Amino acid sequence: MRRGAKRKASQKEAENHKESSKAANSSKATRTRTTKRVKASEPQSEPQYLEDPRNLEDLWKAAFPVGTEWDQLDSVYQFKWDFSNLEQAFEEGGKLYDLGKNKVYLFGCTEPQLVSVNGENKVVCIPVVVAVVSPFPPSDKIGINSVQREAEEIIPMKQMKMDWIPYIPLENRDSQVDRLKSQIFILGCTQRRAALKHMKIDRLKKFEYCLPYFYQPFKEDELEQSTEVPIMFPGEPKPVYCEFDWELDELEEFTDKLIEEEELSADQKDAFKEFVKEKVREQKKNNREAREARRKAIEEMSEEAKAAFENMRFYKFYPVQTPDTPDISNVKAPFINRYYGKAHEVL
Repeated sequence: MRRGAKRKASQKEAENHKESSKAANSSKATRTRTTKRVKASEPQSEPQYLEDPRNLEDLWKAAFPVGTEWDQLDSVYQFKWDFSNLEQAFEEGGKLYDLGKNKVYLFGCTEPQLVSVNGENKVVCIPVVVAVVSPFPPSDKIGINSVQREAEEIIPMKQMKMDWIPYIPLENRDSQVDRLKSQIFILGCTQRRAALKHMKIDRLKKFEYCLPYFYQPFKEDELEQSTEVPIMFPGEPKPVYCEFDWELDELEEFTDKLIEEEELSADQKDAFKEFVKEKVREQKKNNREAREARRKAIEEMSEEAKAAFENMRFYKFYPVQTPDTPDISNVKAPFINRYYGKAHEVL
């Protein structure tokens, strides 16, 4: 072999060895990197899917719970109440679907009831939503009444910072309110809770005594028929609280019985009797005026308004039973309040 050829063969062997070495190192590095990736990888958790909010999901919460004590408001939401029945009522086939010229006016309230919670009986403020189907707002007034107050007040609801507010479903929240032909209105309250500490006690209590007011001209009010008079006589050493029925009670006997029971002192007998007589006269006068006002209201009412009042419907919604909420099936009742009377249907 020639000397030059031998040198070339030697160089070729060196190059082959070098390439083999690189390949081995590359393979080792690849194995090392692969091993490291396997060590670093962790099993991936299942993806979590959040349910999209329902279009009317917050409807029941939007309706202010009228008459609920301020310090009880938070307790109303301690349970995850389900008002899917209210939402479904607006779907095809539901009670509140496709009402033509009518609209739906909703107000909230609470009913304290003794129910079982985790095997223990507790008083729970159960939220209730009342739906009024009508072509116009059922009333722009609020009734304020309680056992402690001598007489009820019927005042414009705006004095209590309440009003009928259009409810905008979630899918339309980005739209202009005035561009929507809202079919749902809620009785809302703009009173800020933060300002309550600066409020006078009497004003504060008024909120707790509020009742949504409704005047049905075609139905005689229970007060128009009542012959009972609440008596709050400012006696000494203590006031006298009682009810006198001018058809069933005889004033002399009624007064003597109070004296016998030591509710009234004998020296105040005549003053008490005069006080009762005056209250009876006032009540009879009020009854006459109420009947006259009702008669006049019907006479001045248009045929369209008469039809609206006669066809007005009240629906009372309770929460649907779920594993997360107390069983309220035994405490549901059609009665709404003394102004609205009973609901046409309880759902």
